[in-house]
Amino acid sequence: MKWFCCIAFCLFTYVVAQAQTNNLAYYLQHAITSSPLLKDINNQVRGAGVDSLRLRAGYRPQVGFNGSGVVAPVIHGFGYATAITNGQTLTGLVTATQALVSRNYLNSQLYSIQLSADSLRNSYKISEQDLKKNIIAQYITAYGSLEQYKFSKEVVELLRTEDDLLKKLTRSNVYRQSDYLTFLVTLKQQELQMAQSKLQYKTDFAMLNYLSGIADTSIIELDKPDIQKNIMKPDIRTSIFFQQYKLDSLRLVNNRRLVDFSYRPKGSFYVDGGYNTDFNPEYYRNFGTSAGFSLAFPIYDGGQRKMQYKKIALEEDSRKNYKAFFNSQYKQQVDQLNQQINQTESLLTDITEQMKYSETLIKVDAKLMQTGDLKIADLILAVNNYLTVKNLLTQTTVSRLQLINQLNYWNR
Repeated sequence: MKWFCCIAFCLFTYVVAQAQTNNLAYYLQHAITSSPLLKDINNQVRGAGVDSLRLRAGYRPQVGFNGSGVVAPVIHGFGYATAITNGQTLTGLVTATQALVSRNYLNSQLYSIQLSADSLRNSYKISEQDLKKNIIAQYITAYGSLEQYKFSKEVVELLRTEDDLLKKLTRSNVYRQSDYLTFLVTLKQQELQMAQSKLQYKTDFAMLNYLSGIADTSIIELDKPDIQKNIMKPDIRTSIFFQQYKLDSLRLVNNRRLVDFSYRPKGSFYVDGGYNTDFNPEYYRNFGTSAGFSLAFPIYDGGQRKMQYKKIALEEDSRKNYKAFFNSQYKQQVDQLNQQINQTESLLTDITEQMKYSETLIKVDAKLMQTGDLKIADLILAVNNYLTVKNLLTQTTVSRLQLINQLNYWNR
C-alpha cells in the first residue's frame, strides 16, 4: 500500500508538471533558450569583448625573438663577395617594440568596438522580440483551432443527443423519415467538420512545437493565452526599434574622429639585445644591444580626407531619411492597430449578445421537438445560425489576440 501511494503521488506530480507546461510562457521560454540565432548574437557580443582586450594588448610592448644564420662559402675563388656577405653570419636578437599612440585615439578605437557590441545587443533584443511575436502568433492560431475543435465537438454531442430523440419520434410517426434523413445529413456533416478541426489543431500545434524547438509529437491542450494590451506607449528615445538609429549616429561621429586621428603623426620605438656576429676572430665579444625609433607624418594624400568626410556625411543623410520614414510608419502602424483593436472589441460585444439569442433558440427548439411541434428544417437552420455565430466569435477573438500581439511587439 505504501509503494502504491508513492507511485500515485509521483504520477500526480508528473501530470501537474506536464499541465504547467501547456501555457504560453513555457513555449516562449523554450524558444528563447533553444534559438541558435540568439545564441549566435550573444557569442558575437562576447567576441566584441575579446576584440577590446586584443586592441589594448596590441598597444602594449610587443616582445619577440628573431634568429638567422647565413653561410656564403668561397670555393677556389668562386663565391659571393665576402665584403657583402661577410662569408658567414649568425644573429639572435630579442626585440621589444612600443607603438606611440595618444590615449584619445585608443579610446576612440575602443568606443568603436563598444558601439558594435551595443548594436549587437540591440539586435539581440529585436530578434528576441521577433521570436516572441512569432511564437505568440502561432500559439494564438493553435489555441483558436483548439477552440474550434471543442465547439465542433460540442455541437456533435448536442446533435447526437437530439438524434436519439428524433429516432424515437420518427418510429412513432411524429416525424417523417425524410425529416430524420435531413437531420442525419446535418449530423454527419458536423462530424466531418469536427474531424477536420481536430486535424487542423494537430497541424497548428505541431507547428508551435517546431517553432519553439520542441521535439515532441504528442498532442495536449493549450491554456488560454494570457495576453494583455500594453497601454503604455514606449519612449521613442529608448525603444529598441529606434535605438539602432542612435547607435548609427554615434558610430558615424566616432568614424569622423578616427579619420582625424589617422592624419596625425605616428611613431614607435624599439630596443633589442642579443648576439650578432660574422665569426670574426673576436666573435665571442659580439653580444650587444641597440635602440631606435620611427616617425611617420602624412603631408598630402590627394584630398582623401575630404572624400572620407563626404562619405560619412552621405551615410548620416541616409540614416536621417530612414529614421524619419520609420518614425512615420511606426506611428501609423501603432495608431492603426489601436483602432482595429477597439473595433474588434466592439464587434465581440455584439457577437456575444447574438450568441445568447442563438443558444436560447436552440434550447427552445429542443423542447419543441420533444412534442413534435418543431420543423426539422427550423432546427437545422437554428444549428447553422449557431455555428455561424460561434465561428465568428472564435475568429474575432483570435483576431483580437493577434492584433494585441502585434501592438505589444512595437511597444518595447
